[in-house]
Amino acid sequence: MTMLSEKMQNALNAQINAEMWSAYLYLSMSMAAADKGLKGVANWFAIQFKEEQDHAQIFINYLLSRGGRVKLAPIAEVETEWDSPLAMFEQTLSHEKKVTSLIHNLCNLAAEEKDVATANRMVWFVDEQVEEEESARDIIDELKLVGGDKLGLYMIDKELAARVYNTPSPLATAE
Repeated sequence: MTMLSEKMQNALNAQINAEMWSAYLYLSMSMAAADKGLKGVANWFAIQFKEEQDHAQIFINYLLSRGGRVKLAPIAEVETEWDSPLAMFEQTLSHEKKVTSLIHNLCNLAAEEKDVATANRMVWFVDEQVEEEESARDIIDELKLVGGDKLGLYMIDKELAARVYNTPSPLATAE
């Protein structure tokens, strides 16, 4: 028997699917950037892909720890073509804002249900979404600053190539 309500369990399962869809989107962006020779942009999105899979795993681990049942659903199709790195990062920011609203909905549901444990787990995701939006916004600002300058894009691509993957704290402490 689960300590979670059916409504919360369903909402968490929906979020797992949303995180996996995000991962799939960022994998698609990584492949599109690699296809254009933008190794740094491809690296940035490949790391985003891993992070989104991690976010899904954090939700999975949490759901299981509360006696819930994980129900994986099909992942909807994602785009495969973008006009520019700027278009990719603008879509990333828009998408992360949507994910933020989904996280806020989970927070509100946890509050409504007086589910303190789930509310507490959501704090990490709220903070993570602030970082996700800021990161995308910063890259958009840089890309707009250089405009169509190829040397500027080259420099940004080199900067993005330096990004490294870090295991999220909820997974690092779970091992």
